Amino acid sequence: MKKFEQKSTTLGIELGSTRIKAVLAGPDGTVLAGGAHDWENRFEGGYWTYHLDDVWAGIQDAYRDLARNYENTYVEPLTTVGALGVSAMMHGYLPFDSEGNQLAAFRTWRNTTTQPAAEALTERFRFNIPQRWSVAHLYQAILNGEEHVKDIAFLTTLAGYVHWQLTGEKVLGIGDASGMFPIDSSTCDYDAAMLDSFDALAGAHLSCRLRDLLPKVLCAGQDAGRLTETGARLLDPAGTLPAGIPVCPPEGDAGTGMAATNSVAQRTGNVSAGTSVFAMVVLEKPLKEVHPEIDMVTTPDGAPVAMVHCNTCTSDLDGWVKLLGEMAQAAGVTLTKTQLYTLFYQKALQGDADCGGLVNFNYFSGEPVTGVPDGRPLFVRRPDAKFNLANFARAQLYACMATLKYGLDILFEQEQVTVDNLLGHGGLFKVPAVGQKLLAGALGVPVSVMKTAGEGGPWGMALLAGYRLHRREGETLESYLRDRIFADAEGSTLTPDEQDHRGFAAFMENYVRCLAVEHAAVDALQ
Repeated sequence: MKKFEQKSTTLGIELGSTRIKAVLAGPDGTVLAGGAHDWENRFEGGYWTYHLDDVWAGIQDAYRDLARNYENTYVEPLTTVGALGVSAMMHGYLPFDSEGNQLAAFRTWRNTTTQPAAEALTERFRFNIPQRWSVAHLYQAILNGEEHVKDIAFLTTLAGYVHWQLTGEKVLGIGDASGMFPIDSSTCDYDAAMLDSFDALAGAHLSCRLRDLLPKVLCAGQDAGRLTETGARLLDPAGTLPAGIPVCPPEGDAGTGMAATNSVAQRTGNVSAGTSVFAMVVLEKPLKEVHPEIDMVTTPDGAPVAMVHCNTCTSDLDGWVKLLGEMAQAAGVTLTKTQLYTLFYQKALQGDADCGGLVNFNYFSGEPVTGVPDGRPLFVRRPDAKFNLANFARAQLYACMATLKYGLDILFEQEQVTVDNLLGHGGLFKVPAVGQKLLAGALGVPVSVMKTAGEGGPWGMALLAGYRLHRREGETLESYLRDRIFADAEGSTLTPDEQDHRGFAAFMENYVRCLAVEHAAVDALQ
């Protein structure tokens, strides 16, 4: 195993929906070690949330796991790194007062409680403001008359909060910042006119201007501070990691996904498919219209990106696979998790291209893209549908892609956006070829999966930390990733299969017609 000087390595930590993961990378992007910690969101007080105590317990456990794995592999303790960075689930609402006290429970991207605010701001700005964006949560709190609003002195995201505690710096990478408030890519900062418009709208409800409450915006490669002594102990209570390590701008999971798939250039895009699913397409020109289904965000270096974000992807599928595993165990057959998923995915390839008329909605929470206000997982079929395991498995995988397809059709058909290739990463692609093949057929676009796809967001964060540490004078993020990280990357590309494409189109016709059933389920099952 090739060893690297520890001061040339970079550490990426990402707080995902179900796991907190840490990756240590060498200067060429090679993964040297990893660590992880499982956690789950809670539904409390009407909101999906995580406790901040759990944030630190999880980060410490993931780092401890990484350090242990590093020492076991290289027969030396991990005593330092060259640079580090933190990323997390984008958007959400984390308000603090002037003393640094948390004013309200962390409201995550998964909440769909801000529709009045999101609609009002979208109309006022003439710019789509999704429900999960921080400014939508803030304005909804104002509309709700929530007492804490007047005391807000700092509003940030989960990644911004962790970075603040590690470094003392109230900053945010531009990609994550673009999930708080609209960004002007020409200035690489919040849109000034929209900030003024919001201040006029909020009036005396806030203690100061919105721009003074938000983190400072930084682009990839910029100095975002250094690890303080307090931050070092928060990350590594054992006391080994020293203070003074450079830290890159904190990012959202969308930005790290773009870095991890080398998708920061125009006409490139990626699909991240795990607990949620979203597609990012780097634009050549602005969109002609405002679409409530399309979010406008940025790459980690500030280029405009069209994003289709869907709140649920694999959660319903996971539930069914677990149920089938219980059935197998009841029959005296014990299968590992990997065996179960591999069997289920491979069975899906044997199903009819249109799933035999089966329809599945995987909605664990509301889906703004299709206008469904709350989550009700739903499986529906006609009595004469071809109901067998292969079609059922295929319908589950199709459901993971259906809402994404619904949104991307707006980009590809109405806006005539061109993308040469989509890079897939996340849990949906862990079983080789299956999710990749079906997604290519669903979207009608070649889908590539690199060997590094399983490394995901924390690796992408380590690469952004590497850009902060190793970039040369004038070197862009695009050229750094293309020439120094992915020049010899291995992977596979699958082009759309015409039968899959026609079959998915037939599935989508039934899916769209059955949206009325999904709405009825939301109304009936309160």
